[in-house]
Amino acid sequence: MTAIHSTAVVDPKAELDSSVEIGPYSVIGAHVRIGAGTKVGPHVVIEGHTSIGSDNTFFQFSSIGAAPQDKKWAGEPTRLEIGDRNTIREFCTFNTGTAQDAGVTRLGDDNWISAYVHLAHDCQVGSNTIFSNNAQLAGHVHIGDWVILSGFANVHQFCKIGDHAFVGMSTSLTQDVPPYVLTSGNPAAARGINIEGLKRRGFTRPQIDGIRAAYKLIYRSNLTLEEAKAALFEEGMGNPEAAAQIGAMRDFLNGATRGIVR
Repeated sequence: MTAIHSTAVVDPKAELDSSVEIGPYSVIGAHVRIGAGTKVGPHVVIEGHTSIGSDNTFFQFSSIGAAPQDKKWAGEPTRLEIGDRNTIREFCTFNTGTAQDAGVTRLGDDNWISAYVHLAHDCQVGSNTIFSNNAQLAGHVHIGDWVILSGFANVHQFCKIGDHAFVGMSTSLTQDVPPYVLTSGNPAAARGINIEGLKRRGFTRPQIDGIRAAYKLIYRSNLTLEEAKAALFEEGMGNPEAAAQIGAMRDFLNGATRGIVR
């Protein structure tokens, strides 16, 4: 039987794996699905059309799956999807999506989400990220894999942050951050590549050198964005060992909709 504390309130229509644990005074809504091995601590509210995978841990006082904080929302049955092996610490707030976007907010796998983090409606967060205390995402933000947001980092709506990027403490982002780039300050500025993160994740020296060369083309060569894209294409053609990484940076520039932090 599912280990549900006697003071928890679980709607009979909720779908919980038999190994799920629900702590004291938590509330689980009718349209919630929770996978095997997930632990929900005390005083957690999980509501809305929310699907949660396996082996997640929710600490106390979080609000998961509440209606989007968007005045255009008119009660549409939008969703929140959470993957596997995520840690969600105290006082986090994750909202469902809106009909004006994909209708779903997503959090991938193996993410470490610290206290007081907010994921607004329609955010798309990848896997293996670290969000430090009080990192805040406005609506429609896209975050890649292995991204680190330091404490009190704020991301403007519709911004995108590429894989392996690092955002410094108390940084306010109003533009996109390409993959591998380290950003900090107010106003936000690019400070180099996330060299320590790349080393820890096993990137080879030729790959890191290729990323550094691509960064210099974007940020240190006085090129326009269009000129930088063309230069990145040539750099990738001449650097097969880092072609995938250079290509990822060029593809990101092609998809940037708010301009990039420069």
